[in-house]
Amino acid sequence: MYSSLFDTIFSDSFFAPHRTVYVVSDSQLEKLKRTQHQEELDNIETSRKRLEATYQSRIKVLDERECELKEELKAIAPAVK
Repeated sequence: MYSSLFDTIFSDSFFAPHRTVYVVSDSQLEKLKRTQHQEELDNIETSRKRLEATYQSRIKVLDERECELKEELKAIAPAVK
């Protein structure tokens, strides 16, 4: 029911005996870093392209709506005078 202080200390993941440690060489670490940086760069480039495409699409929609409104205003203007 109640755990002792000893049990609490050793149940903590920091002290747990099943903690895994990996040892890698400097060259492996550099390769891993290079791979991670390249993946991040690829993700940034993909995100940028998607954002630019979305931006251009939105501009097109806004331009079309602007033209529609201008045409409607032209049609309404003579009737108002």
